[in-house]
Amino acid sequence: MSRARSHRWLRRPNGDTTPRFAYGADYNPDQWPREVWHEDIRLMREAGVNVVSLAIFSWARIQPTEDTWDFGWLDEIMDLLHEGGIGVDLATATASPPPWLTTAHPEILPVTASGETVWPGARQHWRPTSPVFREHALRLVTTMAERYAGHPALVAWHISNELGCHNIYDYSDDAARAFRDWLRARYGDLDALNSAWGTAFWSQRYSDFEQVLPPRLAASHPNPTQQLDFKRFSSDALKQYLVAEREVLTRITPDVPVTTNFMVMGETKGMNYADWAAEVDFVSNDHYVLPGPQSLDELSFSANLTGNIAGGRPWFLMEHSTSAVNWQPINRAKLRGELARDSLLHVAHGADAVCFFQWRQSAAGAEKYHSAMVPHAGADSAVFRAVSALGATLRDLAPAAGAPRRPARAALLFDWESWWASEQDSHPTSRLRYRQEALDWYSAFLALGVRADIVPRGAALEGYDLVVAPVLHVLPAELAKELTAYVEGGGHLVTTYFSGIVDENDHAWLGGYPGPLRDLLGIRIEEFAPLLDDETVTLDNGATGTLWTDEITLTAPDVEVLATYTSGAQAGRPAITRRPAGPGSAAYVSTRLGAQGLTPVLARLLAAAGIGSELPEEARGHVELAVRGDGDTEFWFLVNRTDEPVRLPGVTGDVLSGPTGGGTADDPLVLHPRGVTVLRRPAGR
Repeated sequence: MSRARSHRWLRRPNGDTTPRFAYGADYNPDQWPREVWHEDIRLMREAGVNVVSLAIFSWARIQPTEDTWDFGWLDEIMDLLHEGGIGVDLATATASPPPWLTTAHPEILPVTASGETVWPGARQHWRPTSPVFREHALRLVTTMAERYAGHPALVAWHISNELGCHNIYDYSDDAARAFRDWLRARYGDLDALNSAWGTAFWSQRYSDFEQVLPPRLAASHPNPTQQLDFKRFSSDALKQYLVAEREVLTRITPDVPVTTNFMVMGETKGMNYADWAAEVDFVSNDHYVLPGPQSLDELSFSANLTGNIAGGRPWFLMEHSTSAVNWQPINRAKLRGELARDSLLHVAHGADAVCFFQWRQSAAGAEKYHSAMVPHAGADSAVFRAVSALGATLRDLAPAAGAPRRPARAALLFDWESWWASEQDSHPTSRLRYRQEALDWYSAFLALGVRADIVPRGAALEGYDLVVAPVLHVLPAELAKELTAYVEGGGHLVTTYFSGIVDENDHAWLGGYPGPLRDLLGIRIEEFAPLLDDETVTLDNGATGTLWTDEITLTAPDVEVLATYTSGAQAGRPAITRRPAGPGSAAYVSTRLGAQGLTPVLARLLAAAGIGSELPEEARGHVELAVRGDGDTEFWFLVNRTDEPVRLPGVTGDVLSGPTGGGTADDPLVLHPRGVTVLRRPAGR
């Protein structure tokens, strides 16, 4: 594994260090005639654009055949952008192989679990472990790096694009060979592999590594540890490919920072981005708003998690949409104010670059109905006026650029391996959704107006007064010790159903659930009690539970029962418990309560930890607060989550952007519907 890289941001011409936010989009000039290019540069300057991502899907244009190259158009547009004062985040163009390559080498095409070939015709049709693909891709990367190493427009390298979006799981023979190599490195020998995979079950014991395959289509449930290891391997395989491109770029252009765009959003779970983050100079992310009642909560959740994957340092919002997308069942345009609010919510959580897909809306192709900065209607449009206004807002916010995220007092622990393992087959229920449970807890924090950091497993917890670890299904012994030490040191831990169930090999902890957390929590569970789809239970605090219940036995005299079941098979038994442990405590929630049901529970747990909201009472649940700052100054981002004006009595500071007001009883700040106000304040006031 590569050594973690130091954080390096976009290069600036002439050593300019003036704080500013980067602003722009993916730019695809090769989709348009040259006469449009000069208009593009003019409109970019009008909108405040200062960076574009270029050549992302241009391999077939740059290298029309294996032995020919066409850089004339790219040279020209790079020069035009530089003359216009616009930097280039230059892609390596390896995201989708050209037709000549897949025709000559169909062995680079991915294979599904059922043995079907994934054919060309869309994008990302390549195997992460294909040596043939890697040879041709790295040749392209080398050629581009050598050609543009000294170009003054180059501000960063953009490796591939959305690695793993369509090709995370490949079951080909190349993948099988690479998987075996990965397993040899992880386990050393077959005895260790057989032990970890529990191959005594169903006569699966291996006598030679060559017998091991990816979890292809099988007659019944594939080995669960084999499945989990294949998920680990698949994330690592793509990470190794990322590193291979990065090493070429670093060798040829050591002074140019390197990034790739993650996809921290929704159910995109195949890539362990917390593990990948150390391999890039700065973290980048793509995010698109997902429809539903928790739409804005999910946006905040993803931005928050991205900011903490980045270690609190500034990161790059590489893609989001100005308005409608094209890939949802129904694609609705954004309401007035949402373009700016969505963008600034990412900035609130640490983004120092705000970019869209894409600059000019395509006239042809699969994404022609995806919105852009310049829509089909042209510059004389509400969308272009909104993106120009956002460019002006980002100029106003320049003093906040570079400021790190200010840590909160509460954290929500997010674990990719628990996400992967908890949703595998042959479990007590197939309805469990790890990220939804985590999102529900985050929605409860937002409803209470309490800031919480979403931190990946492995992050230091000592600075947090309260940590919520929902569905912490995979619990290695070392992590159990860390959580116990956290509580004994004064921290307040909250966990939930289906936590502490298996170790890192997906072997069940014996002696009762939740495994190594039993003594800390003071409870013991002998058997799971999941609920049917139409089944609910009631609690004596008025909440309704779904999905899951546990038959809890209290094993310590000091356990406090915070709520009891009043219906269902567990009626009269504890539903929510809390056990003090020195100055700290450990709580357990045994059913899915949803965001609304969790809110009063979380309020009680926060109070016990001494954590309150920094917002005035009337704004809680209506306004999200995120804080950036370094040293004596901090920046409060106040985001109106509603379609109505919201008053903020008593909240004061120098207004960088948004409505003005004195913050007094007679002259309070008022957030516009879907509006954002940013204040500069003394730290800790």
